Amino acid sequence: MIVDAHHHVWDLSVRDQDWITDPPMGALRRSFGVADLVAVAPGVTRTVLVQTVTVADETPELLALAEEHEIIGAVVGWTDLTSPAVADELDALADGVGGRWLRGVRHQVQDEPDPEWLCRADVRRGLTELGRQGLVYDLLIRPHQLPAARRTAVALPDVGFVLDHCAKPPIAGGGSFGEWAEGIRSLAAHENVTCKVSGLVTEADWRTWTAADLRPWFEVVLDAFGPERLVFGSDWPVCLLAASYGEVLDAARELAADLSPAERHHLFTATATAVYGLT
Repeated sequence: MIVDAHHHVWDLSVRDQDWITDPPMGALRRSFGVADLVAVAPGVTRTVLVQTVTVADETPELLALAEEHEIIGAVVGWTDLTSPAVADELDALADGVGGRWLRGVRHQVQDEPDPEWLCRADVRRGLTELGRQGLVYDLLIRPHQLPAARRTAVALPDVGFVLDHCAKPPIAGGGSFGEWAEGIRSLAAHENVTCKVSGLVTEADWRTWTAADLRPWFEVVLDAFGPERLVFGSDWPVCLLAASYGEVLDAARELAADLSPAERHHLFTATATAVYGLT
């Protein structure tokens, strides 16, 4: 049994995705639906469907898909955490079609110019409300934002955080392995943080990456978080920039080959099931 704890869908006839308009993103310049995922992911029994744009209308659409498709066991949506009405907005999502599948919220913090965005009082007020409602927060950040993420995890011990894509390490170059690793270890010291082994192939060289290229980075998160706080995510269809779904899954299996069966069960099934309340 495999849980894919991170994938997306989008329909360009409903809403454009302005982040895939540049020529290098051409492989993503079409609509991707749940049926497309099922066709390429045999053996995956449950998934976590994650938001792609900071648009309030998208989350109800994702929740409706979860109500329709059995494979989707949880949705990580978006709402404005800085809104004074964030509690009411979360209640409205929970009361809508498919609201029972809402398990978390995410924001594109990676695009925020303020590296301390997570430390703002209005953001932390919204994060506190997530914790009160039993929802987790997916951290979409870059390495330079790891210190703010750590301070926020310390300040809000009752909130569960899930680090997306291992904080986007500079596998292809252009950044410091040591600084990233130090930030990862510092964040992982806090038990309310889990990490997704996802998105690594698109941080590596899209054309030439191998599992060996990913291994040093995987070993850091494995050592820092332990297998019981790691979850597998495909980041499909974004992964198609560098690899097919099968190639991503094969790479994850190769990286985890030396783990015990119990440890692999945590990585590929049990931890995501617990974090996102999957059934």
